Amino acid sequence: MTYYLYKMCAICGIIKSDGKIDEKLLFEMTRLMNYRGPDEEGYFLEKNVGLGHRRLSIIDLKTGKQPLFNENKKIVLICNGEIYNFKELRENLEKKGHQFKTNSDNEVIIHLYEEKKEKCLEYLRGMFAFALWDGEKKELFMARDRMGQKPLVYSVIGKDIIFSSEIKSLLLYPEIKKEIDFEGLNDYLTYQAIPSPKTIFKSIKKLSPAHYLIWKNGNVRIGRYWNVDFSRKIKLKNEIEYEELLWERLKEATKLRLISDVPLGAFLSGGIDSSTIVGLMSEISNRPVKTFSIGFDIENYSELKYAKLVAERFNTEHYEFVVKPDVFEILPKLIWHYNEPFADTSLIPTYYVANETSKYVKVALNGDGGDENLAGYDRYYQTILGMKIVNFLRKLPLRNKFHFIMKKFHSSFPSIFLFRAGNWLLEASKNEPSFLYAHRMWIFSDELKEKLLSEEIKNKLSYSSLSILDNWWKKLDVSLLEKMLYTDLHLYLPEVLMVKIDIATMANSLEGRSPFLDHKLIETIASFPPELKLKGKTSKYILKKKLKGFLPEEILKRKKMGFSPPIKEWFQNELKEMLRSLLTDRKFKQRGYFNQKFVEKMIKEFFEEKRDWSHGLWLLFVFELWYRIFLE
Repeated sequence: MTYYLYKMCAICGIIKSDGKIDEKLLFEMTRLMNYRGPDEEGYFLEKNVGLGHRRLSIIDLKTGKQPLFNENKKIVLICNGEIYNFKELRENLEKKGHQFKTNSDNEVIIHLYEEKKEKCLEYLRGMFAFALWDGEKKELFMARDRMGQKPLVYSVIGKDIIFSSEIKSLLLYPEIKKEIDFEGLNDYLTYQAIPSPKTIFKSIKKLSPAHYLIWKNGNVRIGRYWNVDFSRKIKLKNEIEYEELLWERLKEATKLRLISDVPLGAFLSGGIDSSTIVGLMSEISNRPVKTFSIGFDIENYSELKYAKLVAERFNTEHYEFVVKPDVFEILPKLIWHYNEPFADTSLIPTYYVANETSKYVKVALNGDGGDENLAGYDRYYQTILGMKIVNFLRKLPLRNKFHFIMKKFHSSFPSIFLFRAGNWLLEASKNEPSFLYAHRMWIFSDELKEKLLSEEIKNKLSYSSLSILDNWWKKLDVSLLEKMLYTDLHLYLPEVLMVKIDIATMANSLEGRSPFLDHKLIETIASFPPELKLKGKTSKYILKKKLKGFLPEEILKRKKMGFSPPIKEWFQNELKEMLRSLLTDRKFKQRGYFNQKFVEKMIKEFFEEKRDWSHGLWLLFVFELWYRIFLE
């Protein structure tokens, strides 16, 4: 029997406790997201229940169209995503007498729910956001995958619930107010994104990764069904056994994500993670892997030479693209797709590589998640080094005066390097490991936001955004490195990285798959001793050890570059007038969100090259564009 994975989708729904739903409105909400599934749509309509689904037809199939139903059609499912272990689950369910109507992977969710109710989530291996209506219990059951690869937002209006894959779809619902949540704005200024469950709007929430939501009779219950556990360690004989276990799990995760009836390829940056995935794909596949790389026509902003090395090593069918982004054209489009302020600068190259890739394949694997699992970022080593300095400072006779001196003078440092170093030392003087780590991640610190935000907005804020990071930090009593990894797996990875890749790919009707985000692999790596991930200054130690001879030596030894475009150069050239215009005009000032004197000070210092405010200005620039697109 042939089975099919149904991929790019969008879902939405309206559930009313009383009264009839507006069918026309449901159709509009669904069709607004047609780029996520441009070929087919399906609906389930009852008096007070409406479910909508958009789907991309990978091949011409009559089965698998959603919504999907159980045998007596009392249980209805709409799902965005795929279940990689569906064959095994289906075989077990069929042995218990369940009858399947389609060959879709998503249908296993319905029958597993009949057996296990919300505990069905523990058995699913994949990426998904789904909504299931139980007609007998008159209950809505929604869930999101463990790492937040697929989005799901909702709004509770009285006793009714409205949900969707995207915020802009919910905004069509007339009772949902477009009122800004200033705590969401505060979070955005810290993390360049708004971590769940908040959004930029007070009336809309995100369902957090690894969570489910149950609605019944106007009451909502939310629960967590999975978490990664760093406290459980496995003890193997030697490093070789750890290498082999890691390789076995990673190869299995990659193989599961190669199930496809359509052209399939991979993003290839030339970094260790994407190169490893391409190498594994080449081992598993019986045909050359299609690989796709992108670079900018500005020196020091291209990794194409490294990607080419890997492509040659594995004899891939390689495509590379050099782009000069038309930022005037692309930015409004991207901001519309991202639904709320989102300022990770790598969204631009990610969009372009997805756009070019979609011309050749419909599915692309990537290396996302390798850094957060295996300690690939410089900030891990830097924070550990920082704590050593903290412990040294504690022994100094003048340690009590050090904090006072740094607080008084660090903001006067002339360069961004010295400013950041001073800010870091200021936090070091407080002896707060989580704040030391946060310094490597935040865009605006709490101290800078005191200057940036207007008095009116500051008076509306009840907490520090850094408490989000601190909350994850304090959940586990583990090593410093593992606290950082745990925090990243719950904050940066799902709230920034996964948002970026989902929107960039979905905007181009392309599906992205991430073997490093397989939850079985994540659990395995979490059980390894921390020194196998970061050994001295060597990041991804155990993976790099395994990759010797597998990847070119130049790839293993190269410095991590990142995937960011030349924002500073853009602001100094083609975006110069647009930046000044947006952040100094009457509309921006009259909103009263920001201290205009400080904003203009940032602009002045940036153009006089006294301080590199490019990332801070980028956040304000994106927010203002977003405001004009969504609220004017």
